[in-house]
Amino acid sequence: MAEATLTETTVAEVMAELAELEDPKIREVNERHGDDHGVNLTKLRALAKRLKTQQELACRLWETGDTAARLVAILICRPKAFERDELDVMLREARRPKVHDWLVNYVVKKNPHSEELRQTWYADPDPVVASAGWALTTERVTKKPEVLDLAGLLDVIEADMKDAPDRLQWAMNHCLAQIGIDHAEHRARAMDIGERLEVLKDYPTPRGCTSPFAPIWITEIVRRQNEK
Repeated sequence: MAEATLTETTVAEVMAELAELEDPKIREVNERHGDDHGVNLTKLRALAKRLKTQQELACRLWETGDTAARLVAILICRPKAFERDELDVMLREARRPKVHDWLVNYVVKKNPHSEELRQTWYADPDPVVASAGWALTTERVTKKPEVLDLAGLLDVIEADMKDAPDRLQWAMNHCLAQIGIDHAEHRARAMDIGERLEVLKDYPTPRGCTSPFAPIWITEIVRRQNEK
């Protein structure tokens, strides 16, 4: 009982500290990108670093449903401690882009069930869930291409990316670019698909950053790799 009380108190303390860190200007910027929190991420990371790894606290913070609390939870959890079905439920609850992105990259990718989840999510009818499957697939393009049919992936991208909802389209486009970057034998086709579909061709790109338009992205990264 004492342990439960301690955890509950700690949740309250974390929530209070997050409330103190809330900045209306940061919230305004984040809300433009679909995120509903106003905490500077450097300060949020510092809070998580101070808390260190605490799986039970992470689970309790996740259960609050609060976006900032869920980001802290992701940073202090043990990624390998989650069961497959737990992560499936969490991913389907993670509707905010930053929570979704961190959950996939910081937790699911390190979990032993990641390949099974990739296959489950990849073709999910929910485009946000499917985007997680594509994000995991993009990692496999680089690290474990032997588990993929790269030509088949390009077929799907060619057929479906143009009309896919935004977050799914972004994930498919990243996969297209990664195939072109990492696999020279598929580069010409990846470039051609990007040129014809023109997905993200006019995306506003800050000076000094690489455009997410696949042909430009592929060309630039391959150029950098060849210069090394």
